[in-house]
Amino acid sequence: MSPSLPPPSAVLFDMDGTLVDNMRFHVQAWVALARSLGLDAAGAPEERFEREFAGKRNEEILPALLGRPMAADEVARLADQKEAHYRELYGPHRVALRGAPELLTRLRQAGRGLAVATAAPAANRDFVLDGLALRPFFSRVVGAEDVTRGKPAPDIFLATARALGVEPSRCVVFEDAVNGILAARAAGMFAVGVTTLIPEQTLREAGAHWVIRDFASLPEELEHWLLNAR
Repeated sequence: MSPSLPPPSAVLFDMDGTLVDNMRFHVQAWVALARSLGLDAAGAPEERFEREFAGKRNEEILPALLGRPMAADEVARLADQKEAHYRELYGPHRVALRGAPELLTRLRQAGRGLAVATAAPAANRDFVLDGLALRPFFSRVVGAEDVTRGKPAPDIFLATARALGVEPSRCVVFEDAVNGILAARAAGMFAVGVTTLIPEQTLREAGAHWVIRDFASLPEELEHWLLNAR
């Protein structure tokens, strides 16, 4: 990152796999749902949920998974089933990613706009953001219902920038999924990959400017850029 660039006006956070290390529980719940619907491992491998579906809306995932159009009520029923199972699996393990509250505190003190941009449904957002007392850090929480296309389309990040009243080019995004990195770059934003599920090299190949393992281990250059006013 060039030191001549001004620091970002806003920092946008994906939720699942970014603020919390929970993606393996989502994958387990998706695989269980797929098997209950008669899909074998070849039709619904874990890697498909990790690489292809992460960051997409349930309304996009389920028809792709089943390979057919679906009525809205069927999508809602199956999505609710999967998400309830995920919350049951993850509940005993629910914790913020290392360093997240501390970084959010410092970003807010530095005057950065903070927002969540996530495909997670409302019940899951409440489960994480309220369950871990993270919601007060964020002035905006933008969800799947606010856009028509999930990641890798840039829609949710562009909608979040509009909600914050900042230019996309002055935003930096923290994301764990390939689709999320692609979406951030398509929105014209800086992207930081988080390696809770996807390897560093894969995130870099998707376009991440930096890659971190958690918020307590930011590269010095990135930390300085994020937190120092100019």
